[in-house]
Amino acid sequence: MDGRTGGSTAPTLKDVAEAAGVSVKTVSNVVNRSVHVAVETRARVQQAIDLLGYQPNVMARRLRTGRSGMLALAFPELPSPYFAELAVEVIAAARRHGCTVLMDDTAGDPAAELRIASGLGDPMIDGVILSPLGLDQAELIARERPIPLVLLGETDFGPVADRVQIDNVAAARTATGHLVEQGYRRIGAIGWQDPNPRATAQQRLLGYTQALEQAGLPVEQALFPPVRSYFRPDGAAAMRRLLKLPDRPDAVFCFNDLLALGAMRAAHEAGLRVPQDIALVGFDDVEEAEYSIPSLTTIAPDKRKIAEAAVGALLDRLANGHAEPGRTIIPGYRLVVRESSRRRP
Repeated sequence: MDGRTGGSTAPTLKDVAEAAGVSVKTVSNVVNRSVHVAVETRARVQQAIDLLGYQPNVMARRLRTGRSGMLALAFPELPSPYFAELAVEVIAAARRHGCTVLMDDTAGDPAAELRIASGLGDPMIDGVILSPLGLDQAELIARERPIPLVLLGETDFGPVADRVQIDNVAAARTATGHLVEQGYRRIGAIGWQDPNPRATAQQRLLGYTQALEQAGLPVEQALFPPVRSYFRPDGAAAMRRLLKLPDRPDAVFCFNDLLALGAMRAAHEAGLRVPQDIALVGFDDVEEAEYSIPSLTTIAPDKRKIAEAAVGALLDRLANGHAEPGRTIIPGYRLVVRESSRRRP
């Protein structure tokens, strides 16, 4: 598969077909996202496309199929490792379907989110995958261009667009229940927001309180101090508040891994050992969680399945544009037990 990567002539469909050992029609089917291609064949063709650096003629595809194969993806906090890792999976999932992804960071600004949800005013964008923070249902309904849209995250916008999310309540209940099973009895939480909690905070706090109630443990507001956002400094500040309580917690469930890593740092600065003196569980299973000292127990959403579900729902919407939107797709998650929540003796 040496192709023409070193020459001046751009590789063609025929070059890709020869490199992959398939027909030109098969390569065309892969490039145009036809479902009538075996998984193994699609992978072989995609490998040849990547190796040769083949670039489809977007304008020609647009004229032929009515679609460009260009998707837009936007997150509110790209510096967050979770969103960065999920973006990699979305790009990979789109590539498997012969699509290209354009990325943007909205910083949670409603105007930026609305612009993305309307396709950036670019007729070459076929559809959008968006994780919104500031938009409301009315704004989405009234958007300028009703481009196919898939929403990521916990906020329920009703039958405006398809949505992909995990069961945050159940996942938070699992995380807190794990700490109960390990023998911890005074369990705090970091991630609540006050006075305007996001859906993420609401759902994860609900799962946390459900787990405590099921275990017959009290739910105390002092044990979940509010945070402004979900980054390491916020987790450290909240942990310092918890450690100042007359009866400090012996374990803490954090609503994402960055909060947990900040909390771990604050515990270390206070002379506490994790998990011997205080246990921690996070949420998201970012790469840093595996390599922290101690390694962090966390809830691991299946990022690959989230990405596949989002891209698949968008392409399905493109193929069946008149179908009623509003489906909610819920990929799974798992609890990854590591050193930060070791069983108490």
